[in-house]
Amino acid sequence: MPAASLRLWDPVVRLFHLSIAGVFVANYFFNEAGDDWHTWLGYYAMAWLLARTVWGFIGPRSARWADFWPTPSRLKAHLRSLLERRPAHRLGHSPLGALVMLLMLLALLIIGLSGWAMEEVDVLWGADWPLWVHETTANVLLGLVGVHVCAALYESVQVRDNLPLSMLTGRRRRLPDDAAP
Repeated sequence: MPAASLRLWDPVVRLFHLSIAGVFVANYFFNEAGDDWHTWLGYYAMAWLLARTVWGFIGPRSARWADFWPTPSRLKAHLRSLLERRPAHRLGHSPLGALVMLLMLLALLIIGLSGWAMEEVDVLWGADWPLWVHETTANVLLGLVGVHVCAALYESVQVRDNLPLSMLTGRRRRLPDDAAP
């Protein structure tokens, strides 16, 4: 008997994810730094970051920060399950996934603030450090995205559930031994 599915990721979380992924790919690989598209997509990403931050307090349970905040005890339990090769099929973000996600959001914020500072803060005109911060953090974010994608694929194999697809459809498989969301 196939496992039942349930709606997990709401449209706001899914649209945020797709929007930020699209903006990052466009600005990192295709748009010239400082051109209009790069700048406006950066502002678009910052608007989404603000919306997602607020949604983490008022959205449905799986979107709330409290549901997946990577506490030391949650991280320790998740690391233990990985080391013991005992997959933990948790509805929502795993503790390590949540940690990487929060690091990606922080990197995105730093990229946005440094980009804004380069364009709008006259006192910084000609200073090299905002550009260095912007580019370095974008490279760090690219690394975190790589970790995020690899981890999602690894976890998909471990728990026998297509996690990237669940972000597109919003639905996840419910298994009898699921950890509480």
